[in-house]
Amino acid sequence: MDARRIALVQGHPDGTQHHLCHHLAAAYAAGAAAAGHALRTIDVSALDFPLLRRAEDWKDGALPPGLEGARDTLLWCNHLVLMFPLWLGDMPALLKGFLEQLARPGIAFHKNVANPLSAKALGGRSARVIVTMGMPALVYRFVFRAHSVKSLERNILGFVGIAPVRETLIGGVEQLGEAGVAEWVAKMERLGGKAE
Repeated sequence: MDARRIALVQGHPDGTQHHLCHHLAAAYAAGAAAAGHALRTIDVSALDFPLLRRAEDWKDGALPPGLEGARDTLLWCNHLVLMFPLWLGDMPALLKGFLEQLARPGIAFHKNVANPLSAKALGGRSARVIVTMGMPALVYRFVFRAHSVKSLERNILGFVGIAPVRETLIGGVEQLGEAGVAEWVAKMERLGGKAE
């Protein structure tokens, strides 16, 4: 397999402590490095940017300077990994604000295109969405129909041309214990090695 360019977005909003998401991201990065893939990490908690409040700012406003490096990494990669904890049934607000800022015309969409379906500017990239949660993953998937992850995959990633998008749902995180964490760490290393 050819070496890939991976952008790993650490979407946990608390960068002051080492959470499971950070442990899993480090394992993914180690697996990617061992396989010879290039990897850049975006730590959303360390970025300084405002939330969008007006459609005009999204459409015509300038990207905040604090996100220029993240934009460059997104445009550089050919595989995107989004990792975050499920909070109140969805991604944390800081990650959503980050995605809103980057999924704008001139980055995620071509400007001034007559057919909006041909405006997708991030085609040729694949993605993996990795979500940790307190509830069992099967409950989230089959009772709640993984609604927020499906929305992310369809309404954000797919809308800008990223495909295929795969997902990894890690449930019952409070009950994992050392053995469970070690099992997921090994899985993340394998995914990083495969760049998927």
